[in-house]
Amino acid sequence: MTQFIRYSLAILLISLASCQQVLEPQPTTLLVDNLVLNEPNDVQPVRIGLYSALRGMSAPNIMAGDFTADYVQANGTFTDNIEFGTKRITATNGIVNALWGSIYNTVYVANFILEKLPAITNISDATRKTVTAEARFLRGWANFIGAYTYGDIPRVTTTDPVTNRTVPRVAKATILASVLEDYQAALADLPNVTSASTNATNNATYLNKVNCRAAMARYYLYLKNWVQAEDLSTQVINSNVYKIEPEYANVITKDFISESILEVGYNLSDDPGTSATSLNNILVGRREIIPSNQYVSLMISAESGTRRETITFDAQQQRGNDNGWTVRKYGTASEDNNNIVLMRLAEMYLIRAEARAQQNKITGANGAVADLNALRARAKAPVVALTAQGDVLLAVERERIYELSFEGHRWYDLVRTGRAQAVLSAFSPNWNNRFELWPIPQPEIQQNSALTQNPGY
Repeated sequence: MTQFIRYSLAILLISLASCQQVLEPQPTTLLVDNLVLNEPNDVQPVRIGLYSALRGMSAPNIMAGDFTADYVQANGTFTDNIEFGTKRITATNGIVNALWGSIYNTVYVANFILEKLPAITNISDATRKTVTAEARFLRGWANFIGAYTYGDIPRVTTTDPVTNRTVPRVAKATILASVLEDYQAALADLPNVTSASTNATNNATYLNKVNCRAAMARYYLYLKNWVQAEDLSTQVINSNVYKIEPEYANVITKDFISESILEVGYNLSDDPGTSATSLNNILVGRREIIPSNQYVSLMISAESGTRRETITFDAQQQRGNDNGWTVRKYGTASEDNNNIVLMRLAEMYLIRAEARAQQNKITGANGAVADLNALRARAKAPVVALTAQGDVLLAVERERIYELSFEGHRWYDLVRTGRAQAVLSAFSPNWNNRFELWPIPQPEIQQNSALTQNPGY
């Protein structure tokens, strides 16, 4: 709980587009205790800091979704990664701590903006509304991740250090209600976009009404509100702001593609490189974590189509417990695929397919199978012809593996659908149902007497 109020923490304010600047002014370094929002010229640097906080949350969020589940096996010497690969996660795990800290750092910067911006004069109403809406959205986004990762978490609504020092956990349902409140407030004031109004990079980098609706579609899917999940995902699909890439290879090898709904970017000067939260470093450079044998078998089957290109094989790496397989999605600073995609249009088709299947809308142009086959056609995979609801729901689960793997969904999917215990206990003898929630980081419990630990840790 103290991570976001450790005032020695530096937020690097950088441009968000890969190999190009998309936010002005030039990047600067800003200390959290020196956040300044006193005049119009301060608004843009603090806004950049808000987006930078989102970037800091992105890599550990991907690790939570995919390292906790059945996609990976341990292949290195770092304790944090071994714990995920062998399913022996502890409250002292550094990645567990990093995600918590980045969540509350994002909440802190959002709260700072919401507290200070109303007092700033001589800025346009459009700027005030947009920046306020961005802060509301990203606070909601952070709390959504926190609630589905840790369960009951503190609800932090101020930057006051005394108040924040001993904030207790509140019910997950309370946090999720606040997420919806933030999303709805953001939706009202975020700018609208059309396919012709701006380019793909801006559509994925900046928040707007359409990518807010995409986040809300995911929100309602997790809450099992199938009608709202179907409606919002349909709105995003029909907006024509985002378009399915013709070739799946572009999803793997390119940044800021046409179907990217929300994406955080890096350039040569700010790529995380060899840091502990660099996905390229962990998955490719050091190979601390490698694709599991079970995952490889699924991905190289004909059912995945061109999605098999998510991973690649190198016989030179095959030795000992190393199966020679590597994830391709996260490149180095000099490559054109080192960004992290947080939402893309394919997910909207899968959200709609699941929501439709749950409502027993199976066949026809407006049925779940049509949405699955739209993605399978792009991937040159065999079409499916299913009619039973249970079969379609399992097909959606598999399609989410083929289409979205290593984008941070798998563990969250298994937990929200009640499938985690069956799938992951078969995957690892060390799996325990306590891992359906991450532990509260031990350093936070030691520094915040109001925090309690999740059961089993």
